Amino acid sequence: MATTDRMKAQLPLGRDAASVRQRVEAMEHLLEGLFTVPGTNHKVGLDVILDLVPVVGDTVAAALGTWMVWEARNLGMSKWQMSRMMGNVGTDFLLGLIPWVGAVPDFFFRSNSRNLKMIKRHLDKHHPATAIVEGRRID
Repeated sequence: MATTDRMKAQLPLGRDAASVRQRVEAMEHLLEGLFTVPGTNHKVGLDVILDLVPVVGDTVAAALGTWMVWEARNLGMSKWQMSRMMGNVGTDFLLGLIPWVGAVPDFFFRSNSRNLKMIKRHLDKHHPATAIVEGRRID
């Protein structure tokens, strides 16, 4: 209970570009970068872990990835960009459907990281005030 309260306090609920940036960065971190695999420099998140649960895990991971596309829509990103993002989510979903082996390609095809890059590019171009350098907002 305390963890959810802490998360609510940290993530803004607004619809402004800065709030959206913080939320999608947090979601990408949750899905792609929770911890580093020992002996490598490769991060793994909930997306790969959910792939170990056949069908249901892939569906949940795809739903969370689709939420990032929804946030992109709210930012006014083009239909072309959102189509590319949904293509990334769909590819990730289809790769994950391969029982047990599906986690391996998902380990390397990081759809949420790709989608976050697209969102950040859009934000940097259309909402430059939301840019963050070295952990601090540029003002």
